[in-house]
Formats: sequence, C-alpha cells, structure tokens
Amino acid sequence: MSKILKKEVLSPDVKLFVVEAKEIAKKAEPGQFIILMVSEEGERIPLTIADFSRDDGTLTLVVQEVGVTTKKMGKLEEGDDIPYIVGPLGKPSDVVKRGLIVCIGGGIGIAPIYPIARKLKELGNEVISIIGARTKDILFWEEKMGEVSSELIVTTDDGSYGKKGFVTQVLQGIIDSGREISEVMAIGPVPMMKAVSDLTKTYGIKTVVSLNPIMVDGTGMCGGCRVDVDGEKKFCCVDGPEFDAHYVDFEGLIQRQQAYKEEEQQG
Repeated sequence: MSKILKKEVLSPDVKLFVVEAKEIAKKAEPGQFIILMVSEEGERIPLTIADFSRDDGTLTLVVQEVGVTTKKMGKLEEGDDIPYIVGPLGKPSDVVKRGLIVCIGGGIGIAPIYPIARKLKELGNEVISIIGARTKDILFWEEKMGEVSSELIVTTDDGSYGKKGFVTQVLQGIIDSGREISEVMAIGPVPMMKAVSDLTKTYGIKTVVSLNPIMVDGTGMCGGCRVDVDGEKKFCCVDGPEFDAHYVDFEGLIQRQQAYKEEEQQG
C-alpha cells in the first residue's frame, strides 16, 4: 500500500499526487516510470515519475484523466491508499554535461521533462525549456520549470498565454538564431514529438523522445509496448522509454495508440 500524502488539482483533468514509496524513491532517476493499480482488481497503468524525494521517501505523479482508470485515480483523495505501485522501471535518462540542451514539454509532458531539466541544469548544462499547452487553463508548472532552466519559453496554441503557436515554432527560432544546440529532449503528445523530430532531423540535431505506449507488465514479457526503432522491434518498458527520435516509427506508434480508444472509455 502507498498512501496519498498530497493531492493538487493542476487543471480540470490533471491531478498531482505525492505518494509514499520509500523503496522506489531510493532508486528513482529522471526518465523512469512506475506502474500502479488503483484497485485490487484494476488494470495496470504506467506513469512517468514527475519528481521524487529520497529524504521523504515520496514520489510525485501527475495524472491526466483520459480513460476509466485515470478517472478513478483522479477521484482519490489525501489519505487514500494505492494498493500496488511497482518501480522504478525503464532506463534512466542519459543526462550528462553536453552544452546547450533544449527541453520541450507539451501538455502532460511538462511533468516528466521537469526532473530531466533539473538534472541537466545541475550538471552545468545551459537548459532552454519550452513548455506548451492548448490553452492557458491547462498549463502548469511554469514556475517550477523556470527554476530549473537557464531560459523558459511558454507557448499556447490559442495565444491565451505566452507565445501564440506551437513549441516547434519556438524551437525553429532558436535554431535560426545560430545557437549551437547539443541536444533536444521532447516529451508530450506523439504528434508533437514527431513534429519536433521532423524539424531537428533537417538540421542534424540529436533528439531524444520519451514514449508512453500501451503497456501491461512493464518487464518486456507482454510485448504490448513494442515500437519500431531503426527497423527493429523495441520494448519501451525495458529498452526505453527514451529513444533517438530520428529512428522512431511515429506513424506505427500513432496507430497502436489508437487501437484501444473505445476500451479505455468502458467501465
């Protein structure tokens, strides 16, 4: 059992939970994820670790209510227990000192990009962070991202806050400025990550994306999270979740993501 110590509503369908998980927090690194069950008979869902505290023995999870299970989790309150949490799973982010790194978080992807940007900044990198959302009402963690970035640029699709437009437009501006980018790290909706990858591939800029496909066991046994990378089958749970974006088959990934949309909404 993992007790919920804190709950915060970040937007109407995005909730933050701080949960007790001492053993996981001891070993967690940026880029890794957990799998949890909201009830003893429930499905297993993967969630990227948005933050962790080794001292407090806690994990921070940011959940977007999309399907039945995430909506059930969104109804949990402080003091409630989560019956099963397994982790940390997946390979940690490859964070070393490289120079100028652009970290891009789109929508719910702002949460998992945060610990990566923080670690990159701690190692002495210059970190330009770009965070974006459809509208101001669903944007979150601007202050937190600003604290771990050398420069923060905020965008909204509708122009209700920050720069109007997409994260790729801001990235294009940085590229056009002539600044030498060592790497781009992007996390968010698959179409956004694909757009970032398409742009950086033109300029030969190394780009890493974190994938969150359909997943069941998190150990590579079920094969549900398979993705084509450079013509080879990879399992996101053990080979990733991060991959070189320029080798990811995004079209195939998008098709797989759509496969169980109807089932996600069934009670």
